[in-house]
Amino acid sequence: MFDIQEELKKLPGCPGVYIMRDEKDAIIYVGKAVNLHNRVRSYFRKNIGRGPQIDKMVTLISRFEYIVTDSELEALVLENNLIKEHSPKYNTLLKDDKTYPYIKVTMGESYPRVLFSRQMKKDHSKYFGPYSGAAKVKETIDLINKLYQLRTCNRNLPRDCGNERACLNYHIKQCLAPCQGSITAEEYQAQVKKALEFLNGSYQDTLKELEEKMQAAAENLEFEEAARYRDLYNSVNEIASKQKITDSDGEDKDIIALASDERDAVVQVFFVRDGKLIGREHFYMTHVSETPRAQILLDFVKQFYAGTPFIPRELMLQEAIEDREVIEQWLTRRKGGRVYIKVPKIGYKEKLVELAAKNAMLVLSQDKERIRREEGRTIGAVKEIAGLLGLSDVSRMEAFDISNISGFANVGSMIVYEKGKPKRSDYRKFRIKTVSGPDDYACMKEVLTRRFVHGMEEQKVLEDKELEKEFGSFTKFPDLLLMDGGKGQVNIALQVLGELHLDIPVCGMVKDDNHNTRGLYYNNEEIQIDRYSEGFKLITRIQDEAHRFAIEYHRSLRSKAQVKSMLEGIPGVGPSRRKALMRRFKSIEEIKNAEVEALAGVDEIPESVARGIYEFFHGETNEADL
Repeated sequence: MFDIQEELKKLPGCPGVYIMRDEKDAIIYVGKAVNLHNRVRSYFRKNIGRGPQIDKMVTLISRFEYIVTDSELEALVLENNLIKEHSPKYNTLLKDDKTYPYIKVTMGESYPRVLFSRQMKKDHSKYFGPYSGAAKVKETIDLINKLYQLRTCNRNLPRDCGNERACLNYHIKQCLAPCQGSITAEEYQAQVKKALEFLNGSYQDTLKELEEKMQAAAENLEFEEAARYRDLYNSVNEIASKQKITDSDGEDKDIIALASDERDAVVQVFFVRDGKLIGREHFYMTHVSETPRAQILLDFVKQFYAGTPFIPRELMLQEAIEDREVIEQWLTRRKGGRVYIKVPKIGYKEKLVELAAKNAMLVLSQDKERIRREEGRTIGAVKEIAGLLGLSDVSRMEAFDISNISGFANVGSMIVYEKGKPKRSDYRKFRIKTVSGPDDYACMKEVLTRRFVHGMEEQKVLEDKELEKEFGSFTKFPDLLLMDGGKGQVNIALQVLGELHLDIPVCGMVKDDNHNTRGLYYNNEEIQIDRYSEGFKLITRIQDEAHRFAIEYHRSLRSKAQVKSMLEGIPGVGPSRRKALMRRFKSIEEIKNAEVEALAGVDEIPESVARGIYEFFHGETNEADL
């Protein structure tokens, strides 16, 4: 038995992280402390004005544990990792866990490329960003390649120069073909330099050059070429005109402010790079009831900058945060260069922070109604289903379906919904191993048995944290099991759970004669649902999603089998090359319609084999065309 008062006496007076657990041993709060003895004991003192949320959290604490660290900085890093891993109920949490897109220029190569990237590595490349949307990054990269005609291929240059003919990009004037020796390394580097200047926000030289080329082409009556330069000019001018905020110091900085209500907070971030605003993004923070604004900002900074690969030189905040020096030290170590946290009070920078705060308030006010509707569709719908079934607490629901055609390629699908939303990272596919022929019950029994046996095996290794990183996808069992069908499918599930000694509610999703959702089958009786309720709509979505996921898997297996059998007759195409083709092309039709250049662009497919594949499908005596 854990005696809280006795354990409080044993707390060491040194830095570390403390973990609060409830009676189910679930982690409900994670915090760091300069002095564990003083900080943890403070939670169990009375009448110290902690606020209703913390008071409620304290009543739920069944036991606590702690991890001693050598410094407050180490405690900060460990706290971040534990919060991200466990998402405790009473910690203020960053709702979005995004990876932001960057533009990468591979300066470590003799003939650099401009690429899309979501990671920053120490690989001698130059990175630009982060940008707020992947689509904008891809548009910018496409524009740069049109402007400066840089290569996009993976060829190792200059080693592979002249080994293969120029690709399509050269013929449509989107590549200077350094692979053919059509341009010297010095001339190519000059184009790269222009691209770097463009990415740094210097557009005037490019605009001037495009205007001159457009006029020259028009004077020479080359109207198609003039139109091409005109379109490029307009694209560059559009990017230049969107650059409204500039800062004379030319530094990289993030401007951060928030707006909050009684339930949620929205944090707005302006990304300023080289003194120019390149994008903005907003983030939702949850569990913020009665949390001071400065604490929300602190939690955001810790969680956001623990995950983003780029750390700017300066963070401009709406309010001063606790532990500023420790946070600066941590960010400096992550960046590899000095980072400053500032709270501007007057002048232009203060107005930027105020602008970010206004944007945050605008997002929060606009999204209140959307959030309310979304909660009705998700959490509200789950509560409605739980109420119909007489269940007290439902969060995770798993649904299963079987797909086959006359018993061919039996497959099963498992989809997961948490709090009324699909959790696609936990979806799983099953290729049936023990059943041949169209026996859905037997297939479902195999799928459920494999799913829960696997989960039970994973649970046995959870004490080993290193192994936990490798496992865990099946470890969390559902609060409700949903079967695509009525009494028969439910009984199969109950049989499997009984054999494994698991107590999980099982509900059938019953369909009518038109294959539309009709109701629920639970505890040997059918329960009718209001067809216009959010609970009914959620059940329909889950049922349709389970069916879609199973059908798509079955279709992909059929397609792969078709591709494999067709490609086996082509000389030079063995198992590894078949796999390479199947990875690149979605179906046999796409392989048939591909040109030699596209086929040769597949890894492991030399041009001679690509030509053989093309001729196989397009030759006059090809049996595949008969």
